[in-house]
Amino acid sequence: MGLDDWSLDLLFREARTFSAWRPDPVTDDDLRRVWDLAKLGPTSANCSPVRVLFLRSAEAKEKLKPALSAGNVAKTMAAPVTAIVGHDVEFHDLLPRLFPEADARRWFAGNPDLLETTAFRNGTLQGAYLILACRAVGLDCGPMSGFDNALVDELFFRGTSIRSNFLVNIGRGDGTHLPPRRPRLGFEEACKVL
Repeated sequence: MGLDDWSLDLLFREARTFSAWRPDPVTDDDLRRVWDLAKLGPTSANCSPVRVLFLRSAEAKEKLKPALSAGNVAKTMAAPVTAIVGHDVEFHDLLPRLFPEADARRWFAGNPDLLETTAFRNGTLQGAYLILACRAVGLDCGPMSGFDNALVDELFFRGTSIRSNFLVNIGRGDGTHLPPRRPRLGFEEACKVL
């Protein structure tokens, strides 16, 4: 049994990428609810490399501002929360706890290319789960590139094994500023069944 139409609309069909925001706050409880859903999505060997830094304070947003592309400054400063979605390239150190049925840490130790590829792929998946979790709890999102990853890493993750991937503005969107939905590729254009 699948989701009803209301749920499908909430998660996909009527969900949009927002750039304008209502002033409603996003609470710590909201963010915990989001995480408690997002963390459940599958990753390779349950590696769970995503790391999320939620920026809500004016000081944190000002710190991020120099790294943003000009077109992303106003909408990010106005968003109640901006998530920096990153991935930990040393995720394998937690595998004895997260995947205890095998010595999965050994699969990755000493292989920086495999660590980076696995962390980026699975962290990106988890970032998508985060977006869907936001929508599921009634929040809107504005995911974006358009920032200097190296500068974000220097400003927020210096001295760690975390690398930024993308940003997600989070709040309750102001739908009065939405453009019409842009086209998507049809099944025949994007998919094949072999």
